[in-house]
Amino acid sequence: MPVEVHLVTPEREVWVGEAEQVTARGVDGDVGILAGHAPLLVQLAIGPLHILRGDQPELAAVIDGGFMHVASNEGITRVDVMATYAELASEIDLVGAQRRLETAQQLDDVTAKAEIAKATARIRLLG
Repeated sequence: MPVEVHLVTPEREVWVGEAEQVTARGVDGDVGILAGHAPLLVQLAIGPLHILRGDQPELAAVIDGGFMHVASNEGITRVDVMATYAELASEIDLVGAQRRLETAQQLDDVTAKAEIAKATARIRLLG
């Protein structure tokens, strides 16, 4: 039985569909979700989200924090990823991410650290 996945931000619905497995980076480490998973609420860190869809290519995205809620009802597992900001791998501007990383590395404050983490996550996701 597939997992129903909803990836949303305050601005848009990024992706909705069925998956066999969802993996995300929580603030306490990575978490993987399969059909039948127990209910769960995870605070997300800046990092990758991987959605395995059987015989289709893996769907990858970058999440800039938020929450992942897992619920199971009558044999249906639903994963809601409510992200502060999210980009599918196909939407990431690699050159732009590299520029943002270089700019942020020259700063020395908390905002710079977050920007470095965001840019690095995008660059790593694309390989």
